[in-house]
Amino acid sequence: MTQSAALSPPLAAQPERAKASGLLLAVILLGQFLAVLNVNIVNVATPTIEADLHSSGAGLQMIVAGYTIVYAVLLITGARVGDLFGYRRAFLYGLALFTLTTLGSGLAPSTGALIAFRLAQGAGAAMMMPQVLTLIQRNYQGPARGRALGLWSAVVSGGIVVGQALGGILLGLGAGWRIVFLVMVPIGALLLVAGVRALPADQGGGRGGLDPWGLLTLSAAVLLFVVPLMLGRELHWPLWGWISMALSVVMFGVFVRVERWVTGRGGRPLVDARVLRAPGMRPGLGVLLLGPATWGAFLFTSALHLQGELHLSPFASGMMMVPCAVAFAAVGLLWPRLPAGLQRPLVPFGYVVAAPAYVGLGLAAGGGALYAVMSALIGAGLGVQIAVTNLATEQVDDAYAADASGALLTVMQLGQVIGVSTVGTLFISLSQAHSGSSASVGTAIAMAVLAVLAGVCSLFLARRRKISTT
Repeated sequence: MTQSAALSPPLAAQPERAKASGLLLAVILLGQFLAVLNVNIVNVATPTIEADLHSSGAGLQMIVAGYTIVYAVLLITGARVGDLFGYRRAFLYGLALFTLTTLGSGLAPSTGALIAFRLAQGAGAAMMMPQVLTLIQRNYQGPARGRALGLWSAVVSGGIVVGQALGGILLGLGAGWRIVFLVMVPIGALLLVAGVRALPADQGGGRGGLDPWGLLTLSAAVLLFVVPLMLGRELHWPLWGWISMALSVVMFGVFVRVERWVTGRGGRPLVDARVLRAPGMRPGLGVLLLGPATWGAFLFTSALHLQGELHLSPFASGMMMVPCAVAFAAVGLLWPRLPAGLQRPLVPFGYVVAAPAYVGLGLAAGGGALYAVMSALIGAGLGVQIAVTNLATEQVDDAYAADASGALLTVMQLGQVIGVSTVGTLFISLSQAHSGSSASVGTAIAMAVLAVLAGVCSLFLARRRKISTT
């Protein structure tokens, strides 16, 4: 029996596929749009937040990445909640929490309060967003799934464009950084009303429970690694930070053993080994860790460089990101339309384009047309990430859709956190020790190396061939 066949339950046990709805897709993608907008609109506002709240560099990194850390750690649990209690219910409750904490972020009186609300925002997003990919996977197959994922990619990049541009416009009007959060509150409220009417009812009733021990050990492993990276520079890299990062490796090992223990007891682990054995999942996870690491680092450092070193206005800074986001969206939309024989080779080719473009971006640190061209090439190269998602999940059965989407989204978000915390720390350190151009070149090389590693992983994914389940 093949690995893919091992994942598939008997035909009679497979859930009845709900009729795919354009309205359903619109509602869940708008929710996705809000979550992405929330990340990128904050990137543009970081210099203003720093000035108003007197935030430290570590504080800024936590404001940006704290949301993503919680989002990443809770994504698989959020996917499991949808599987157990219903995707509609999980999406709507997550959206409600996200909207309320967005209001709290806009009213936060201090850096600490803003970080706390951002962490809670991440919990809401983690409840809401896994349902998007799960619903797409359960309701669309073949070319239809490719088109739906292409739209998902366009929404992601659209959130980048709107986040950068809208944040710049609002800040340029003198509205202050708080408006970048408050503007999302009425959108979230309207989407919540629409979702109650549009999302189909489902019963949930998935297998197993929530695996709290797996969640606890994974959370500890992630926090032990990320927190010292964010605080280390300002605290002059204390001994406890290095011990913490070493312990994170131990905790990842503990997490693996806990998952095996849960499986041995007949429970449902946070990460099911049968999902990881599906063809394409493991190389896909590698690509989706390294590729988004470059993306998160690029967005974070670009806002600081353009507004700090180049003294661009928030609006001009946002506009500089438009070519990148448009190219990202275009590749995501065009990929499903390519002949089948070209779709797999396109994945490693994307990173072949992105890696030298990062180096070119560092050399074009002064801005201008060359900077915009390099930015567009980066967007075009990383646009293949949507292809990675599709290829990684094409062999995963519907019964494990929540596990697969949760694992992929978790790794993508952890990749962004790693990019912000490592390359972001490198950029801030080089900016303080050397000229702005040296910082840009140094971080560009780091991002290029990550892109090369992502490309190497993608070679294994591109060579995969669909395996018969008969």
